[in-house]
Amino acid sequence: MNRLGSPLRLAYWSLLFAVLSSISGATTTTYKPFLVPSTNFGTVDVGSSLIVPITVTNKGDANITISQVTASGSGFKFVGPNLPITLNSHQTAQLSVSFTPQAASAASGSLNVAFWYSWCRRDCKTLGHSGTITSLLAGTGSGGPGYLSVPGSLSFGSIAVGSSESKTLTVSNTGAASLTISAANVTGGGFTVSGLTLPYSLAAGSSANLDVKFSPTNSGTDTASLSITSNGADPSVAVALSGTATTASGTLGVTPGSLNFGSVTVGTTQTQTGSVTANGAGLTLSSVGSSSSAFTVKGLTLPVTLAAGQSVPFTVTFAPTAAGAASANLSFLASNSTSASETATGSGATIQHRVDLSWSASTSSSVAGYNVYRATSATGSYSRMNAALNPSMSYSDSTVQSGQTYFYATTAVDSSGVESTYSNRVQVAIPFP
Repeated sequence: MNRLGSPLRLAYWSLLFAVLSSISGATTTTYKPFLVPSTNFGTVDVGSSLIVPITVTNKGDANITISQVTASGSGFKFVGPNLPITLNSHQTAQLSVSFTPQAASAASGSLNVAFWYSWCRRDCKTLGHSGTITSLLAGTGSGGPGYLSVPGSLSFGSIAVGSSESKTLTVSNTGAASLTISAANVTGGGFTVSGLTLPYSLAAGSSANLDVKFSPTNSGTDTASLSITSNGADPSVAVALSGTATTASGTLGVTPGSLNFGSVTVGTTQTQTGSVTANGAGLTLSSVGSSSSAFTVKGLTLPVTLAAGQSVPFTVTFAPTAAGAASANLSFLASNSTSASETATGSGATIQHRVDLSWSASTSSSVAGYNVYRATSATGSYSRMNAALNPSMSYSDSTVQSGQTYFYATTAVDSSGVESTYSNRVQVAIPFP
């Protein structure tokens, strides 16, 4: 038994040693060598900044290098120290974060701290580990003077030399007091600004629009800076303007070239899709038209600027109002006077209605048959519907039209050909369609 057991024990210990070696060399992404506490900046006036140091301590045995720190959320920014920094075991560092509220409201964000460290195992094989620790940031903007907020940039894409494109730039006062915009100046060629009579008073919490126009005179990329001056907490804000001018003249392409809606019941609609493309160079789609009110083009917010090769989708709806064939020419016009078109066809169809009439037999014993009369108004003249005397007490009228109202009456005719007066009138409204 001892001889049989000894090799098994050796195999067991070898296996155990291999498992322990594997465990000792493993790393885990859940290990956090330090904590980053969540931070609330409290209430800070709009237009001012508050910097708070956030203390982190290396609680492990290995040296840790903080390689990157980023702050997300409106108004939050990491401001120091310079990275990377290395923390020895139990060493402390302070990460400074600023809060500059841009509106009188609550703000939230996060602080992401990326780190890595390494250590040497018993066999002196160096192991490494990297990770990111995230904490929450919060603060509230309050009071303060007016604060002017604008987009950081405005791009016009690509347009042809000699043409122009206008875009709307929204400026907002996110502060707690009114401010006055005193100037809006462009530094750089190709761009102009208009839309506000300056000086312009902008109330707290309100917005106004500036019109920025790109009118290139030479091919190439144009850049400029729009500087807006006010008496707010941020006395001058800048918007980067950019656009590309090309000497090539773009053309419009429409897909498909034609649309066929087939038969559509009057009073209902059917929709098909298409797309319009800028070929050769960028351009601005400025208008869309239809030669028939039964066909309408939707889904495009005009004007829309297309880069070379870019497409935008649209829909065409066919809504027939009368029976019969219908067609339209759909036209698409660009600001550089190029155009494209496609045809749309379809036919309106009505539901075939029928009026079934029945009546009681005449009390006369010598009745040979009945006549059925119809009028289109209560006081109008009646016309006989049956060509020959109707021997039965029922009749079907399949010549009615959708949306019309009819009035019916019957008479009895005896064997001598004498016809009675009209029976009680019956009014029938035909549905539409």
